[in-house]
Amino acid sequence: MATPWKAAEKGYDEALAGDDAVRGLYRSVVETLNRCDQADIRRREELQEVSLVNQGITFTVYGEQEGTERTFPFDFVPRIIGSDEWEQLERGLIQRVTAINLFLEDVYGDQRCLREGVLPFDLVLSRSDFRRELIGTRPRHGVFTHITGVDLLRGEQGEFLVLEDNCRCPSGVSYVLENRNLLSRVFPEVFANYGVRPVERYPQMLLEALKFSAPRGREHPSVAVLTPGLNNSAYFEHSFLAREMGVPLVEGRDLIVENDQVSMRTTRGRQRVDVIYRRIDDAFLDPVVFNASSLLGVPGLIHAWRAGNVTIANAPGAGVADDKSIYPWMPEIIRFFLDEDPLLAQVHTYIGRRPEDAAYIQDNLASLVVKLTDGAGGYGMLVGPTATQDEIAEFSKVFKERPEAYIAQPLVEFSSHPTWVGDGYGPRHVDLRPFVLYGDKVRVLQGGLTRVALEEGSYVVNSSQGGGSKDTWVLAEELVR
Repeated sequence: MATPWKAAEKGYDEALAGDDAVRGLYRSVVETLNRCDQADIRRREELQEVSLVNQGITFTVYGEQEGTERTFPFDFVPRIIGSDEWEQLERGLIQRVTAINLFLEDVYGDQRCLREGVLPFDLVLSRSDFRRELIGTRPRHGVFTHITGVDLLRGEQGEFLVLEDNCRCPSGVSYVLENRNLLSRVFPEVFANYGVRPVERYPQMLLEALKFSAPRGREHPSVAVLTPGLNNSAYFEHSFLAREMGVPLVEGRDLIVENDQVSMRTTRGRQRVDVIYRRIDDAFLDPVVFNASSLLGVPGLIHAWRAGNVTIANAPGAGVADDKSIYPWMPEIIRFFLDEDPLLAQVHTYIGRRPEDAAYIQDNLASLVVKLTDGAGGYGMLVGPTATQDEIAEFSKVFKERPEAYIAQPLVEFSSHPTWVGDGYGPRHVDLRPFVLYGDKVRVLQGGLTRVALEEGSYVVNSSQGGGSKDTWVLAEELVR
């Protein structure tokens, strides 16, 4: 099928082959969108923007002079993943999250993986997100990461690669659900000829996983979502998930701990809280144990958690598993705890704490992507192949001061996906964040957050750095038409 759309010149194009022919899964979508002229698309984009504003689908950008609230850019060309490919990906995600939980249970318990040399002692114990205060604590059912977001990209042959794990407070799932609602309203006809797996049951799946993790003896456990407050960049998601689950949205000042029991202040008096879905970083959870100056947390919360009287999801200390210094050891972690080879490959990584790797990184900054091991959101990183000589020289000075704070990877050419760019369709780089829930078993949401770099040639897909998102379809059947 011929199309005026152009495939990406480099890397894997999700929808188009090298000769600009449309891949089979995308034929119906491309045919449908090609019937829309620019005036029609502009009208639908206006409707799209109104819907985003009216529903408050926003995120916060810190340090912007013109204001902090922005609607989350949405591109209406959906990303499509076939059922066979998804089932392989799902198995790999379940394997990876299972191993992550076993690793966390071990490093806060017997530390067998350290004693047997799978990982260096000093590597794990020196991580800022390793909480020594919590050694000896095992959450209910041994589940540390009730919610995990795994960031994936495609290699040049179209294979999925794990870029990083998000084990603390992974965000973005609200946009998965709202993207589906938005596309259904603005471009309902693109769904013709497709059986797309639903995503709207996620809040119920999350609630079930949280209730399963409740302390023993709580027949009808109460759940609350703990937010830092209105000014947090993901506040829309906090309020969205609380509303969709039908549970209270609380701040630290709404909770109180007495006799190692957590209660919530309400107009009808105090009400016991059994499970807290926290969207606050460890350091601010409890000023008694962590950051003494925190006004966001709850004094005594960690002691109540260690006593087994409340569940915190994700568990405190889980962040050590997604530290970028741990990432290179994930294949060994999977083999050690599961006696299986990894089902998902990952990107080769150089580790700044190794002298030979640090020397290689220093000499090859222009060809590497260098990241802070505890960084997030695209900050503090160098994308060498797209950086200027001045930027590389300046970064070289910073890296030389603390090489152990960095890891580096060769630039993997992100896959590209057709994206509306104002007057036509152009290839833009994308990644994928599936969401994995750990309750009575490990479940994967049948979709995910596709983030798209809206600037031509950019590899930075984070919303805080100018990225947007797409609706992600997982097909119920392999053949579309």
